Amino acid sequence: MLEILVKRTPARPAAAAPAKETAREPKGEEKASRSRAVEKGIGDEVGAADLARRVADNLRSKRKARGLSLDDLARASGVSRAALSQIETCKTNPTVGVLWKIATGLAVPFAELLDATPQPFAVLRRHEAQVLRSPDGKFESRPLVPAGATPLVELYELKLAPRSAHAAEPHSPGTREIIVVLTGQVRMRVGDDVVDLQAGDSMAFEADKPHAYENPGPTDARCHNVIRYER
Repeated sequence: MLEILVKRTPARPAAAAPAKETAREPKGEEKASRSRAVEKGIGDEVGAADLARRVADNLRSKRKARGLSLDDLARASGVSRAALSQIETCKTNPTVGVLWKIATGLAVPFAELLDATPQPFAVLRRHEAQVLRSPDGKFESRPLVPAGATPLVELYELKLAPRSAHAAEPHSPGTREIIVVLTGQVRMRVGDDVVDLQAGDSMAFEADKPHAYENPGPTDARCHNVIRYER
């Protein structure tokens, strides 16, 4: 699972890691999410709060526009009614894995949950990108275009640490991905198929089934990831 991390300030020295990354702190999930962000030296509380507010507003408006109750969306997405309610009221900072499930349940592109109304033109500065990173820090996803700029297509740069892997949730029906390896080695697992890719190789596949990105090599792997949704 990935966490939403907003990269806006220079990295601060990391604090000591908690005993268990997935443990819930007694004062709530929001406090735990903020603590993890600070420990990784990425983002600030203001940026995280702004992103959580936009997600809450977008989730609420898209759910109501489709005439769905919280119970309806819970059944469609596999995310509990209580969790959906907490996200809509900004009482929790959801993981990216949860947001993927919600986007699938709503049948909308992932980026539509993150951004506000599309503008005539949009610019994304590198230092303003909302970095998505796994709790262990071995998988990183950085958007390369402003969220919502192209509603049916998203573009990311992925980075995998040596000897690491990341499993992704199946996306909504008809979604396809393209992987273009820039450096290192990438092993793609799509359903029962396994494909090894080297720098300069590319692969297109159906992303509405379980899939995973792996780096079997001794150095970091970087690749571009294009996601195209079926409307």
